Amino acid sequence: MNKKLIGYLAFFVVLVLVFFFFVFNGTDILSKSTLDKRGYVQPFKFYDQDGKAFTNSDIAGKVCVVNYFFTSCKGICPRMNNNMRTIYETFKDEPDVLILSHSCDPERDSVPRMKHYADSMNVNTLKWKFITGRKDSLYKMARFSYGIDDPKNVVANIQDDFIHTQFFALVDRNGIVRGGVYDGLKADELEKLKNDIKGLLKEKAMQGNFANGIFSNHP
Repeated sequence: MNKKLIGYLAFFVVLVLVFFFFVFNGTDILSKSTLDKRGYVQPFKFYDQDGKAFTNSDIAGKVCVVNYFFTSCKGICPRMNNNMRTIYETFKDEPDVLILSHSCDPERDSVPRMKHYADSMNVNTLKWKFITGRKDSLYKMARFSYGIDDPKNVVANIQDDFIHTQFFALVDRNGIVRGGVYDGLKADELEKLKNDIKGLLKEKAMQGNFANGIFSNHP
């Protein structure tokens, strides 16, 4: 077999390999977002505005936008959630986008109070969840899963602890926290968040167990 024929065969083999690469993987790679991975959503169990248990399994396959607020807030929270409404309006017809607004004052933000607040927002609560639960668990998620508050802010007595942040977090279909933190009071960051959500929607959920097995485990 002469060198020229060997060269043709080698070229043909390379073409075949490239073809199969793009058939089985290439589409995902071409559409995949380049957003940094900041962490993972750990197992949790809270309650939504209707008193239904809401766990990490309920966000499997969803792109989620996360924030923290409290219903009696007269400061940044109304502005922040009004801005979150722009995210809601943009993606309310997108089945794979979910907004999660957690209470940072669960002692007062009972399920009925969260229900009253959700009704006042006049949104579809299948698309925008208002979540309450144990304070220590909520705060742990904010700091160690979503990364929207500095873990160094933890205090010894949970009763003395309080989170008050305008930052949003973005979670992909696999429970991986992506991108940075988004300032919910700034128009340019809201636009960036919208674009990043669109990027994550192009990605597919991993088959089988999700990242770190989070969607197959309950607390």
